[in-house]
Amino acid sequence: MKHEKVTPMRFQDDGEIPNNENLPVILYSGVFAGNPNDIRPAFERHNWSNTWVGGVFDYHHYHSNAHEVLGVLNGHVSIKIGGRDGTTFDLEQGDVIVLPAGTGHKEMSSSFEFEIVGAYPFGMEYNLKTGRPEERPGVFEDIKKVPLPDQDPVYGTEGPMFEMWHME
Repeated sequence: MKHEKVTPMRFQDDGEIPNNENLPVILYSGVFAGNPNDIRPAFERHNWSNTWVGGVFDYHHYHSNAHEVLGVLNGHVSIKIGGRDGTTFDLEQGDVIVLPAGTGHKEMSSSFEFEIVGAYPFGMEYNLKTGRPEERPGVFEDIKKVPLPDQDPVYGTEGPMFEMWHME
């Protein structure tokens, strides 16, 4: 695993997608470049489990009851983070992005061979919210109740998440 660029980004509530104003999204650019098959074992070793492999939904959605980590196994994807007015990121094989509970995400486009692995701290079960008005009551309380992970999904107990998410 090479040392990569780590970028924190914050997203505000847009009226549909709550995002998470307290915890930044964390992008690990190229952390598994050349070793994408190490992504899933690393997540599981660092207590991020309930893993799956596939794609990202092509509509805005979020999870109010769990944080999520996504690692690109194959191909590339353009993913919009933060809701309709969010930011689109181009992720490629070996990139990892951590989405705090409440963070909107949507696949905009991807290569034919695109595959991503997702995981959740402590193997948490996750819900699926799409920003409909009837979903809003209670989501901010749900987001606040989500426990912080005990390890960074990439680096374990020594990762940058500890400082960025104030997990001392």
